[in-house]
Amino acid sequence: MTIWLHTLITKTPQEGYELAVKLSRVAIKMTQPDAAIRERLRPEYAESFEALIGSSQIVATHFATVAAANGYWKDEP
Repeated sequence: MTIWLHTLITKTPQEGYELAVKLSRVAIKMTQPDAAIRERLRPEYAESFEALIGSSQIVATHFATVAAANGYWKDEP
């Protein structure tokens, strides 16, 4: 297994959000490692508002974790 997550610390909230999205994407790949199955399922969830809202909720949860790890960027101008 390749270690790709060395820290949750980011310079800016934007970088934190991008990390939250990456965390979500990596979780999907770890949950369903077969790329062909993910591709086959994509059209099904791409048009599902429930799936899209669920994805947004997961990203928001990851972003909250990253923001907390960064002290909510309180020193950010």
